[in-house]
Parts: sequence; C-alpha cells; structure tokens
Amino acid sequence: MRDALRNVTERLPMEFRVLYRQFLLRVIDLESLSIEADIPRFLGQFAGVLILISVLQAVGFLIVSGQPHLTRAALLGMAMRNEQSFLAGTMLIEGLVAVATWDKAFPDRRDVMVLGPLPVRPSTILAAKLAASASLQGIAVLALNCAMGIAEPLLAGGIRHFPRVFAAYWFTAIAASMFVYGAVLTTQGVTAALLPRRWFWRLSAVLQLASFALFLSAWLFQPSFGTVNELAKAQQFGLLARWPGFWFLALFNQMSGVFPIELGTLARFAWIALGTVIAGATSSLLLCYMRTMKKTVEQPDLEPTRGHRRWLLPLGGQLKTAIVRFSMHSLARSRQHRVIYAFFLAIAFSIAVSTLTRVATSHHMQPVTTEFLVGTLMMMCLAVAGLRSIFSLPVSLKANWVLQVTQLSPPEHYIASTRRAMLVLATIPVWLTAAGLTLCFRPWHQALEHLLVLALAASIMTDAALIGISKIPFACSYLPGKSNVQYMFWAFAAGFTPLAMRFSRYEQSVLDDPMSYAALVAILIVAAAELWLFNRRQARSAVLYYEEVEPEAITTLGIGASQPTSRDASASL
Repeated sequence: MRDALRNVTERLPMEFRVLYRQFLLRVIDLESLSIEADIPRFLGQFAGVLILISVLQAVGFLIVSGQPHLTRAALLGMAMRNEQSFLAGTMLIEGLVAVATWDKAFPDRRDVMVLGPLPVRPSTILAAKLAASASLQGIAVLALNCAMGIAEPLLAGGIRHFPRVFAAYWFTAIAASMFVYGAVLTTQGVTAALLPRRWFWRLSAVLQLASFALFLSAWLFQPSFGTVNELAKAQQFGLLARWPGFWFLALFNQMSGVFPIELGTLARFAWIALGTVIAGATSSLLLCYMRTMKKTVEQPDLEPTRGHRRWLLPLGGQLKTAIVRFSMHSLARSRQHRVIYAFFLAIAFSIAVSTLTRVATSHHMQPVTTEFLVGTLMMMCLAVAGLRSIFSLPVSLKANWVLQVTQLSPPEHYIASTRRAMLVLATIPVWLTAAGLTLCFRPWHQALEHLLVLALAASIMTDAALIGISKIPFACSYLPGKSNVQYMFWAFAAGFTPLAMRFSRYEQSVLDDPMSYAALVAILIVAAAELWLFNRRQARSAVLYYEEVEPEAITTLGIGASQPTSRDASASL
C-alpha cells in the first residue's frame, strides 16, 4: 500500500509536490512561527482530539446498543440520533476549519511575488492549494468519524448490508463537508472578484466572523429527533427543510435505506446544494486565479486611517495604555486572532443565550440557580483561556523588533501591562455580560453577591493564566506543537467543569448565610492577593523574551569524577 501510494505521488509534477507540501504546512501564518515550529505535531494533536471524541462516542453507542432487551426500532432510533449528531458535528468542524483557514485557498501577496517570476502555471498553484486544503479537511472528517463510521454501519445495517451503509455513511460525511467548505469558498470568491482588494479585506473580516457565528449557531440550535414519528411530524411542518444537516441525513437515508421513512425531497435539496456550491467554488477560484491575481500586488491590502482616535480613554500610564491599545488593534486587525478568540467567546456567550432563552420561556423572574452560577464561571474561564491562548500568537514578527529595541522600562511594567490587557479584553466584558444576566434573577442581594464572587474569581483566573508569562501580548513567536492540546482539552472538560459545579453548589448554599458568605469572600480575596503578589515578585526578576524555543537538551558522556583520568593512569604506570 505504501509503495503504491509512493508510486502515485512520484508521478505527480515536482512543482505540484513542492507547493503542496509548503501550502499544507502554512496552515498557520509563517510570519508568526518560531524557527523551531513543529506544524505536523500541531496537526497531529488536532486530529488526536477529534479521534478521541469519535472513539468515546462510538464506545458509548456500542455499550448502549448491546443491551439484551433493545428492539430493532430503538436501535434505529439511536442510529438516527447518532447520525444527526455526527453530521452536525462534521459540518461544524469543517466550518471551523474553513473559517480558520479563511484565505488559504486564494493567492496572497507572497504567492504572487515569489511564484510569479517562476515558470509555474497558475493552475498548478491552484491545484496545490486545493489539495492542501482538501487534506486538512480530510484529516478533520476522518478523525471525527473514524470510530463511529464503522460502528454505526455495522449495527444499523448488520453484516449483510454493512458495505452499503458504510459507503453511504462516508459519502454523506464527505458530501456534507464539501458543502460547507464549498459555500465558504464561493462566498470568498464572489466578493474577491467583485470588490477592490482593500474593500474585500475589510468585508472579509465581517464575513469571517459572520460565518463562524452561523456555523456555531446552526450546531447549537439545530433540533434533534429520536424517533421516526418525530422526524415525520417535523417534516410535515417544514421544519427539516430549514436545516442543511437534515438534507444530508435524507441523503444518507436515500443511499443506505436504513430508516423506514421517505425523505426524498430533502435528499434532492442536498444534491442541488452540493452541485451549486461545487460549481460556485470552482468558477470563483478559476476567476480569482486567472483574472484577479494581479490585484494582490497592484492594490494595497489596508490603507492608513486618517485622523486620530482621540475618543479612546487612557488605561493607566503611557506604557500600559500603549500595550493595551496595541493588543486591541492586533486583535481587531488579525483575522487569525479574531477567529481563535471568537471560538472561545462564542461558546461563552452561547451559555448567556441559553440562560436568556430559559428565562424568556418561563415568563417570570427566577431565583439564582446553580446552572447560572456554573455558566458564568465557565464564561469567565473560556474568555480568559481564549485570550491567553492567542497572546502567544503574534501579528507579525516585525512587532517583536519594534518592541524589543524600545524596551526602556523594567520588565515588571510590561508584565503589569499584559495583565491590564487581559482585564480589559476578557474579564471586564464577560463580567458586564454576567451583570446584565443577573437582571433576570431575584432576589437582588443574591445576584450582587454572585457578581462580587465572580469578580474575585476573574482576578484569580487572570493571575493564574499569567503565571510564568514574561512577554508582551502578540509580540512573541509561536511554537505550534509545544503545548499538548489533548491534555488541555480533556483537563478542562474533566477538571475545571466538576470543580466549577462543586464551587457553584457551595456558593448557592452560602448566599443567604452572611457568615459563610463572608468567609468565602475572605478566602477568595486572600487567594487573589497571593496570586497577584506572586506574579509581581516574579516579574521583578523576569526577562522579557520574544522567541519561543525548545529547551536545550544537554547529553553527557557519563564520565564520573571518581574515574581516573589519562594523566593519573599514566602516572600510576
């Protein structure tokens, strides 16, 4: 198998193979990478998280389906719910990958200036970029469905119909991912071809965030149906036609014939949508590569802003104000930073939306519940963790040199400015959102008491996230693969979530007990002060760094001091 794959790749043109390798490794902007960056390891960690999710869900499905009294109808209902879940998850992951690699399929200024003078055809560049994007999309689809793509066809179709259901499952998953990615490419290509380049980049930021919000909202609010009767009733009311995920569920049913329900109309929607986005993406890409590649050099990406923005308030001293504003501008102008931070904020504010939805459906004020307390703590943790994760990803390494040569103040002032940026961009917006949500709860004193606890918890989270940080936000090169994404993901899911639930239950129990509440606040104040003082002491002896490097590994020969040297040996002779 490996030899056959090698023979196929060796028959491809050399230009295509070189460009494909480079484009695949440019998932993250090269200007933000450390010289020791390990991008394949980063991609492997990304795939590892998805594989673990798929394996856990497949094991749960196998355990539940192995019950002795489970009927065939109940098994099909479980398979239908799992298929809905995995189609929605596949479309979400593909949408997030497409948004994260927003402009990677289109030529940029570097491609035109480097590859333009070389004898490389635009069609070769286009094919290499599409192949690299397809490889990344394929990694996501394969990793997320690797386990369930075998378990569900085996249980739903049996040994006899396993090949048919297996082929239908994977064709549907690939078709759903192609629909999402093709829709993103079509939107980008049409706007890039019709608008001047500088207008396209300004509108591109809005479209990128809007696409991200659309994909996440569709995943959060898409309904799920566990029985064939529920699905048929929803089809009669026209509910299924509003969600593209059910179009591809109908396509899976049409190809596999597993579920005893007719969804032919929705399956036609899937075929039409798939053909439309493929045609739109192909035509827009060809148009951009054949006619508008010169715009990347002839027209500037951004124009300088005229005038001064005097409406910005000072955020401390001159250094703190400068670094906070630098962080704000970096977050506002960088598409990559916005998408990563938007992922955390979208999950955080989806908790706020769900809280408002429950209050709106109840039509009356509610007492402070444990779910609300847990939700606000999760919002704060996600906001702090999200901003901390993008602090290590610079806008450009040129900013490192500017800040490095102008370092006139002690390092502790820069580290204090980093903390101020964290407070302004993460904790304060989330705290204000939680304060707005408390208007839906009564009594007032419980809501105000929780806001005080949340403010102290935000201070603790901020200082805990900045332990050992001796750099300026967005001004240090990035070393992908250094942190283990799998451990961080599952540590948050299995560590912080149960801790937040226990803390929220205890907080709810002391809201009406003044002495216990005062003790809780005192403990939080002491913890927040200790962390703040610890970081301040560490900052006094810290040295700012602007380059992420792997720690040096020193290998010794293992020659101990007790062993005789050559001079001693000769003397003894």
